[in-house]
Amino acid sequence: MKSENFTISKKALITLIAASIVVIISLGIRQTFGLFYFDFNTDLDISISHFGFAMGLQLLLWGVFSPLFGVITDKYGGAVAIFIGFVFYLVGVLFFYSGFNTGSYFTLTIGVMIGIGLGSTAIGIPVSVVAKHFPASNRTIATGIVTCAGSFGYFVSPLLVRYSLVETGWENTLLYFCLLLGIGLVVSLFVSTPKIPVGVNKDNNQTAREALREAFANKSFIYLTLGFFVCGWHIALVATHIPTYMADKGLPDWTPAMVLALIGVFNMAGTITSGYLATRYSKKKILSAIYLLRGVSIIYFIFLPPSIFNSVVFGVTFGFLWLSTVPPTNGIVAHIFGTKYVGLLYGIVFVSHQIGSFLGAYLGGVFYELNGNFDYAWYGSIALSLFAGLIHLPIVEKAIERTQPA
Repeated sequence: MKSENFTISKKALITLIAASIVVIISLGIRQTFGLFYFDFNTDLDISISHFGFAMGLQLLLWGVFSPLFGVITDKYGGAVAIFIGFVFYLVGVLFFYSGFNTGSYFTLTIGVMIGIGLGSTAIGIPVSVVAKHFPASNRTIATGIVTCAGSFGYFVSPLLVRYSLVETGWENTLLYFCLLLGIGLVVSLFVSTPKIPVGVNKDNNQTAREALREAFANKSFIYLTLGFFVCGWHIALVATHIPTYMADKGLPDWTPAMVLALIGVFNMAGTITSGYLATRYSKKKILSAIYLLRGVSIIYFIFLPPSIFNSVVFGVTFGFLWLSTVPPTNGIVAHIFGTKYVGLLYGIVFVSHQIGSFLGAYLGGVFYELNGNFDYAWYGSIALSLFAGLIHLPIVEKAIERTQPA
């Protein structure tokens, strides 16, 4: 049996590279907002619950606007959707840098504007566009490469931002963000979407509304959507509140940036590994294992004495599991329903992810203000790991067979 080439065309390769750069910029910037909290608290009088709410709203709107950008992608192409997203992202950071950054303005710029921008630039749309270029045999590897690129952004950005905050201050750091987002605007133009996605039957006349109806009538889609909620909770809680948690434990002030960087570098290995395994083994079982292992990592981190060594172990283990859920999740959607509306359907699944993100970021801050610690947020994370580990098991990984009109 002849094996398929990994890169089918020059356009697919250019799209893969451009999509990877897009997520490096978008996710790299997004990952570092937690490091700004102490400066925002001191200079802008932003409380931890207000900060958590704005971060949570940002993540929620990221999810809410993902299906809309998915529709734009499926109809007009990924370049259009990602360009629009970067415009919102850039305007949000520019307004914040210009002084619209206290009270309700903090929520508007950091929460609303950037949240909308993330809807098309962060991960869902670039991954979905890339998925349209590759056949099922290597689709999860290709999407794993894009996710891995986001992990590289996760690795580099906390180190650079930590240095910039210390040496130049938060205002100049935001100015550097603007320059990067300007580059993102240009790169987005090279993310092309094939008119007929690879693997799509040319005679498939299914409409977007029919695709949604078909998905919501499918129990496997519901299970996958519920499980992805947990991924969002975990990631938002850690990315938003790990600096405050580690400061409370008396760890050196450089350790949060170290942990976030470790998460980034080991997530590169995790996503590539996950993408490869998803081409050979059951995707649902891979997802179940990832969520259960996340619970083990959290238990280790919060119940053992706080130390730099234990922080490193957490950064390595949780990092390996960080975005490794994305390739098999996207792969299940594409495998069951095909790639024609994968942007829209993955966007719906991602809404659930971002609802979890909103609650993880916001309730983390609320629990802290009520109890003086993050204990209940961590306990909830462990329980959710078990839930996600189980909810994926009933998924039926079988492509839907549609009868075509005569």
